[in-house]
Amino acid sequence: MNQMPPITDLDLRRASLCQLLHWLAVGRVQPQALADAYQAAIERINPQLNAYVDLRTALLQDQAHMADRRRRDGVIGRLDGIPLALKDNFDMAGWPTRAGLPGRERPVLGDAHVVARLRASGAVLVGKTNMDEGALGTVTDNPHSGATHNPHRHGYTAGGSSGGAAAAVAAGLAVAAVGSDSLGSIRIPASYCGVYALKPTHGEISARGLVPAARRLDAVGLLARSADDLTVLLQVLAGYDADDARSRRRRVAFALPDWEPGNLRTGLLPDLAAIGVQPEVIDVFEAALAKLPHALGDRRTVDFADWNFSRTRRAGLLLMEAEMLSTFAEDLANTQHPVSSHFRNMLDFAANKSAADYAVADRVLDAATLKMRRLFAQVDVLVLPTTPQGAFPLDGPAPASQADLTSFASLAGCPAVSLPMGTLPNGLPIGLQLVGARGSDLRLLELASVCAATLDVEPTYPVIA
Repeated sequence: MNQMPPITDLDLRRASLCQLLHWLAVGRVQPQALADAYQAAIERINPQLNAYVDLRTALLQDQAHMADRRRRDGVIGRLDGIPLALKDNFDMAGWPTRAGLPGRERPVLGDAHVVARLRASGAVLVGKTNMDEGALGTVTDNPHSGATHNPHRHGYTAGGSSGGAAAAVAAGLAVAAVGSDSLGSIRIPASYCGVYALKPTHGEISARGLVPAARRLDAVGLLARSADDLTVLLQVLAGYDADDARSRRRRVAFALPDWEPGNLRTGLLPDLAAIGVQPEVIDVFEAALAKLPHALGDRRTVDFADWNFSRTRRAGLLLMEAEMLSTFAEDLANTQHPVSSHFRNMLDFAANKSAADYAVADRVLDAATLKMRRLFAQVDVLVLPTTPQGAFPLDGPAPASQADLTSFASLAGCPAVSLPMGTLPNGLPIGLQLVGARGSDLRLLELASVCAATLDVEPTYPVIA
């Protein structure tokens, strides 16, 4: 009888969440060995990558030990023993919630809703990941905790504001990660780091215990190394929370996806160059579309002449900046641990606007909802690049347009998935974005899985061995 080859630490860091769940279920891997492999990689790689900003080795080992014991006893959770990372703007009892700001060192008393669900599922919470100051940024170059480097190329951005989480997943320092997405903070880093991301339908996952950026835009976002992994995480975390004012009560439970690829109505924008997408990104996007003639079915050009991507993204940003004036009032007043001048200046921009200016920006959300309804009456899915450009050097200027293509789904409350679609001429990855009507999360994830299997372009994980 042939023996199965041993599973190495590199195999464990390369595997998807679904693969690891299988190995754990059949006993080929134990939670303690899995935790040890990830801890050793973090200790070796994180000092250069700076994906994590808070790690507790003893707590990691305690969680792995308890997962081992549960598997021996035969009573396990859906994610039992799986090492996951958490963006540092979620409450986790006994840990500070820094949200990328200085002076926030007091441990919080309770768990965010998603943290409580992860604990109940048996997940091993590895640590808190780096992020932009106050989640107001797309670079993850934090003046207080340092820059997170793109695991594909040191000195380049990992994106933001969930850059630490995306870098950890790509580099094999976490199996998957939970972050937040208000205008693209999950999808932008996924595009730059070559991983998969889901921004769910607004309210599908409770945001209670998440430091708010703009509550009408905030969504709990998921990062992983496959679309199937995102589906597992969504099913663990989704559900109604009566204590979250924006939690979404489903009238029916999640149903199996029922799209027929051959009959899928796919919407495409008429002119990507006209909205600022760089030529090399367009080339990769068109090459990806050419490989997906069956998966994307009936393709139709959709009219977005009435939607100014830059202006509407700026409106969403004003909503964030205005709400942050209240959320971070104590941080702004803390002279012992001052926020950066850049962060203060961005919030000062909102402080100098009138209530009428805010009302005009707020109406963009209604316009986005109406645009979404008209769009998805014509097509089933909107397909476009995730970002107008790829990752760029940390020591250079940050393009203002990074969230132009991700902001529509946030403003409209739609689900959106980013998956790797290929590499740019400089060798860095770039993402493909699928946007669907509210509630079509599982359909998008199924389509993402079909597209990913056909494209077969995701990097070999971990990016840093």
